[in-house]
Amino acid sequence: MNITKFVKKSFLILQCSCFVFTANVYAGDVSYRYHSSYHGYHFAESGSAEAMVADVIVARPIGLVASVVGSAVYVVSLPFSLLGGNEKQAREKLVKEPTAFTFKRPLGEFPSLD
Repeated sequence: MNITKFVKKSFLILQCSCFVFTANVYAGDVSYRYHSSYHGYHFAESGSAEAMVADVIVARPIGLVASVVGSAVYVVSLPFSLLGGNEKQAREKLVKEPTAFTFKRPLGEFPSLD
């Protein structure tokens, strides 16, 4: 394999994984809305038009990428998870949660970060 192709492919994988992991951390932040009040930031109402637009444009595509990447990581880590006895936990965190976030959650409803 050509070293340049290997470096490019490795860099692309690193970028995608960084994007997915940071997207999971900040997925709930898309429903923030700034108001020029004393309190600064506060949540947009759950199910509001702003939350729905942010969900369709930002959160759902990120969730779809997280679902695909999480499934691939789950398949790669499956032998190790089986040996470690935590296959169900790995399946829950890498496959079920991103899939539920993307496809089962009502539009504009974001889970609490608390």
